[in-house]
Amino acid sequence: MRSIRMTIGGMSCGHCVARVTRALGALDGLEIENVRIGAADLRFDPARRSVDDIVAALRDAGYEASAAA
Repeated sequence: MRSIRMTIGGMSCGHCVARVTRALGALDGLEIENVRIGAADLRFDPARRSVDDIVAALRDAGYEASAAA
């Protein structure tokens, strides 16, 4: 498993946190460690899931996302 922090733009409230959590929870091969306004800490299996998959799921949910440096 690989750890990653995602920076997520467009989040402003608890409903956003819940929406992001649902979007990430739908992805196989991903464990959610923490979701808060503006970021998410995740663990994922690179053999099953890519960072691009995670970014795409967050964009589909209506948020801009990128892997934090």
